[in-house]
Amino acid sequence: MLSDRSTATVRATLPAVGAAIGDIADLFYEKLFAAHPELLRNLFNRGNQASGDQRRALAGAIAAFATQLVEQPGTRPDVMLDRIAHKHASLGVTPEQYEVVHTHLFSAIADILGDAVTPEVAAAWDEVYWLMAGSLIAVEARLYAQQGVLAGDVWHTWEVAARVEETEDVATFLLRPADDDTPPPAFRPGQYVSVQVELPDGAHQIRQYSLSCAPGSRLRSITVKQVRGQGSPDGEVSRHLHEHTRAGDLLRVSVPYGDLVLDHLDAPLLLASAGIGCTPMLSMLEYLAQEGHRGPVTVVHGDRSPADHALRTDHVRLTEKLPDAEAHFWYEAPEAGHPANRTGLVDLDGITVRPGTHAYLCGPLPFMRAVRTRLLAAGVRPADVHYEVFGPDLWPAAP
Repeated sequence: MLSDRSTATVRATLPAVGAAIGDIADLFYEKLFAAHPELLRNLFNRGNQASGDQRRALAGAIAAFATQLVEQPGTRPDVMLDRIAHKHASLGVTPEQYEVVHTHLFSAIADILGDAVTPEVAAAWDEVYWLMAGSLIAVEARLYAQQGVLAGDVWHTWEVAARVEETEDVATFLLRPADDDTPPPAFRPGQYVSVQVELPDGAHQIRQYSLSCAPGSRLRSITVKQVRGQGSPDGEVSRHLHEHTRAGDLLRVSVPYGDLVLDHLDAPLLLASAGIGCTPMLSMLEYLAQEGHRGPVTVVHGDRSPADHALRTDHVRLTEKLPDAEAHFWYEAPEAGHPANRTGLVDLDGITVRPGTHAYLCGPLPFMRAVRTRLLAAGVRPADVHYEVFGPDLWPAAP
């Protein structure tokens, strides 16, 4: 909780800081990478930096956190903090790195806002930063402890046991621990791992991929869509995996993290995805089938065409294994005979949303916003809509 004095100062300066937060985030990353170029090469996603998504996500998170501190004292945006902490843990972020961030963030604030940053203003926003950083450090410490690892020590070597071509631009990599004596770390359906690869320029870039299998086997699988665009940092890891990774190769993989986890099994479930967002839903479906789940499950998926629908056969097969489940697929370019009311973008018209439904969403942000809006209109509680964003979470930055 902010002190009374800082609360008044943050409330008074929040409009000015909020208006400048995008510029502050831009300058912060410039300063950070000038001082620590290794962070851009080996920790931060160069594609998200080039697109500006990471800057917008940082700005949105800071603004959302500060706004809640002054408008709802005594509360925290725990959902947002948990999501950030899981991502940080999967990257091996350590408490010491928050000091580095503090140095360059407050240097950027001083440069952008100039004389408006009085000692009182600086002290108030310093309090905001360390409240947010302290919350994240505490959550990350708990996440590391749950996996039985030291802070930052999340990496293991895995061998590619097999590779399966799912569609023209999607491949599944079956992984097993390279050390036969090492048990694979436990995970929950819906979680992801980070994968780090060495690129031709020597950078060690990291991306997160959902586990597309259920817990219980020594093998793990990630299903990776190749992002096109040669010469661009966007998609450089997925391209590397598609072009260079085969059975027998070794990959550096983190222990699993992610806060989109299958829960509330006593409630009606709705699993909604679009594109490669189907991967955590397949993990959930396989788990439900393995456990003999008998409750109602509604599966919703949208894609460009049946040929582009990765893991489509599994999507159908696993749904059919559940006694009270139904699947609804929308395609923008459907095959002959596909229902007209399932053509185009996902539309929940005609889908029964049962009282007490818990919904799990994964896909592009516009898709998830649209589905969430329809679910809320159908009476689903906001707290019962759970989502995963591939890449920086821009939901807090949304207008």
